[in-house]
Amino acid sequence: MTGKSNLLDYLKNHLVVGDGAMATWLYQKGVPIGLCCEELNLSRPDLILNTHREYYEAGARLLETNTFGANRDALSRHGLADSVYRINWKAAGIAREAAKPDAWVMGSMTAISSGRVRHEILPGHREMFIEQAEALLAGGVDGLIMETFLDLAELLLALKTVRALTKLPIIAQLACMEVGKTRDGFTITESFRRLGDAGADIVGLNCRLGPGEILRTMRETIVPDGLLLSVFPNAGRLGLMEGEFGYTSSPAYFAERALNFREQGVRIIGGCCGTTPEHIRAVVEALHGLSPLARCNPEQLPEAGPELRAVVSGGAKTETILDMVKKRPTVLVEFDPPKDLDIEQYMIGAASLQDAGADAITMADNSLAQTRMSNLALGAVVKMRLGIDPLVHIACRDRNLIGQQSHLMGLHALGIHQILVVTGDPARFGDLPGASSVFDVSSFDLIRMVKQLNSGISFSGQPLREHGRFVVGAAFNPHVNNLASAFNRLEKKIEAGADFILTQPVYDRAMIEMIADRTQRLAIPIFIGIMPITSARNAEFLHNEVPGIRLTAEALQRMSKYPTAGPAARQEGLDMARELVDAARESFRGLYLMTPFAYYDMTAALTRYVKSLT
Repeated sequence: MTGKSNLLDYLKNHLVVGDGAMATWLYQKGVPIGLCCEELNLSRPDLILNTHREYYEAGARLLETNTFGANRDALSRHGLADSVYRINWKAAGIAREAAKPDAWVMGSMTAISSGRVRHEILPGHREMFIEQAEALLAGGVDGLIMETFLDLAELLLALKTVRALTKLPIIAQLACMEVGKTRDGFTITESFRRLGDAGADIVGLNCRLGPGEILRTMRETIVPDGLLLSVFPNAGRLGLMEGEFGYTSSPAYFAERALNFREQGVRIIGGCCGTTPEHIRAVVEALHGLSPLARCNPEQLPEAGPELRAVVSGGAKTETILDMVKKRPTVLVEFDPPKDLDIEQYMIGAASLQDAGADAITMADNSLAQTRMSNLALGAVVKMRLGIDPLVHIACRDRNLIGQQSHLMGLHALGIHQILVVTGDPARFGDLPGASSVFDVSSFDLIRMVKQLNSGISFSGQPLREHGRFVVGAAFNPHVNNLASAFNRLEKKIEAGADFILTQPVYDRAMIEMIADRTQRLAIPIFIGIMPITSARNAEFLHNEVPGIRLTAEALQRMSKYPTAGPAARQEGLDMARELVDAARESFRGLYLMTPFAYYDMTAALTRYVKSLT
């Protein structure tokens, strides 16, 4: 069952399940992170063969060669530039040995510039694509899968280059930096059209995003008639869970989304980072006996955003949140900085939150490793224009110790003294994948060092002329399997000097009561996190793909009536959030309200509700 005509003809009337991750699955088996996985084709062919067989036995019938990073540029970083042909040819043979006659082997290729912060297509890239493709084709692959290309321009170059070498099927897959767009600014609708025109037999999306966000992109994309579709999502977002980085999507959830992909006309469904043979087995079971469905393109109507509101300025506040929470219920509202240079819409939203009674606006520090405007600069503008105190997050990820102290000194000079110290999501899965995650220190260490500034001592131990006045918060995630470990981490943060705690969003009374019971003896205030849900799709994404968030069955059921965002869905989300506010106020004075998708009118309404109860 090989050759272009056979695979493409088969896909006209059948679904094909692809395999899952190679590198992250090898890491779980004990291969050290950072090792060249492609070199294992030569030194550990048995390990690679067994991995392919695991996916085949799980039901995958499209296997990818272990050659994702086997181009000359990537291999040269490991001193293997002269082994390009041997590694790719060997990899094709290993995959061919694992695949039975009823499975296809696709040669995996990716962007030459995939590991770089700034995208550049250099003259030698075309030759590198030819070199790798020729080795894979000589090894006996049934086609090529060009995957995880962040830029349409480079994928088009690779596709046109390789198309001239073979008539075998070519799958061309992009990786979105955000829902619906490539890194070089093209919509997926335009990208798919141009890829089809350039000779791709199958187009699709893989990596970077989990099934929920890739599904959303597919639903918003217009696909040219006759073009076949593939998807290989990650198992949700990569995040820190119980002290280790991992992926959140379960095999059961992954299988549910596979059924949704079928409804979108997708013919090949596999997995990327974080997926395992269990994810693929669940997909196979879910799709068993089902035929493909025809693609039905959307109308492409934009969803209406929150309406604009007039800016209402207010007076400056001098109390810290610690002073406030001792006297009265206190509301902190998270409103993330924009991804754009324009801040006027943000200022309108901030003013609306202030007018609703927010006691402070918290600003994340490039959450999910997505580049946003500096919260130091934006916090200063909000403080200057509106007189409302910002509470800025500081991630350990982005700055070394020199940068961290410099950043804190700048905040202090601007009169911004309320901060939240967090670990930060890994840079690799943000919108600049070539950026490094610094992590000079942990959140525990950074809390201690900030309190050291308050004692008049710099990070290096040198005395300062002035003592810092920082009020330091820490984060708490109750959505873990080992609650004892989570509360132990919480107590360690308090021992390090944390002055207050903000929790991840909670979605049921029982969780709030449990936190109240376990923290009643703590001497610092706890701010219970509440984030309104905007739709069933949003609920499923939060529950299955975002590290640190879990919804109850009741919350998922209540939102299931509203598959897409709209006034009715947001109203239900607000009603649920108000119920949580009522439950939280029985035990806590502090509330931490998070703004979903910049819908500041939702958190403004929730803030007004809290203030009406005082």
